[in-house]
Amino acid sequence: MATGRLLLRAGPRVLRERRGRISHCLIRRTFFGYPLTKGGSGLVQETKGVFLRFYRRQSSTTAADAPGEDALLKWGLFLVPLTTFCLGTWQVQRRKWKLDLIAQLASRITSEPIPLTLDPMELKELEYRPVKVRGHFDHSKELYILPRSLVEPEREAKAATRLMSHPENGANVITPFYCTDLGVTILVNRGFVPKKKLKPETRLKGQIEDEIDLTGVVRLSETRKPFVPENNIEKNRWHYRDLQAMADVTGAEPIFLDADFRSTVPGGPIGGQTRVSLRNEHMQYIITWYGLCAATAFLWYRKFVQKIPL
Repeated sequence: MATGRLLLRAGPRVLRERRGRISHCLIRRTFFGYPLTKGGSGLVQETKGVFLRFYRRQSSTTAADAPGEDALLKWGLFLVPLTTFCLGTWQVQRRKWKLDLIAQLASRITSEPIPLTLDPMELKELEYRPVKVRGHFDHSKELYILPRSLVEPEREAKAATRLMSHPENGANVITPFYCTDLGVTILVNRGFVPKKKLKPETRLKGQIEDEIDLTGVVRLSETRKPFVPENNIEKNRWHYRDLQAMADVTGAEPIFLDADFRSTVPGGPIGGQTRVSLRNEHMQYIITWYGLCAATAFLWYRKFVQKIPL
């Protein structure tokens, strides 16, 4: 008993002295006459009813960092399904906005035509609004906006939901129109012609010389979009509606109408080339984002909730 009490009092001091020298390999040495044997991750000193276990010191920093790293990975990956869900919801709102805009344009363009006004401020509020004028064309100053495709309402409605479409290419013929009731010359988009009918001499039957009543849709000037070429005034090749530049070339006012389909004459340009079916691909984006959300959320649930290795 005296030996045991002495060993208990001396144990802590011996532990401190020997901690640096004890390794994790199997050794055979004695401690106050008692054999040391390997036990678990340390060494056990066998005494008479007393067991002293020597443990290797573990890094407290490593043990504390592991749960923190797991939590960071867990909630960091959770941002993936959360973000895709938000993007899908945003596309739902965008689709609703686009459908409302298309409905508004369709309603506006089918309203009853009103007399054309020359007030610039009023014209800004009349885009896509039908107006009526009376006068005659000046075919000697035609302009060509190209490339353009033929606008057909039924096909346009179907193509609006597609990523790609391949209609026939040609040009829109822009002709100065002298309004006898207003005493000014404006610009009128008579409509679409295929490439082989671009030159006026190939469509002489459609070159109207008489005074006519014309109904058209007011259009405003465009700004050049990225990747759209600059207008080539010298070669009479226009790629977007620059009303002031067109007016300077033809001597007309910067007022532009898209002639309606009823203005079409045999052998002439095909009227009604106002594109009101805006591209609407939001449903495809909705399916894509919500699909990614469901897939990544399922994988996250298996990994971090069910603890199933992926």
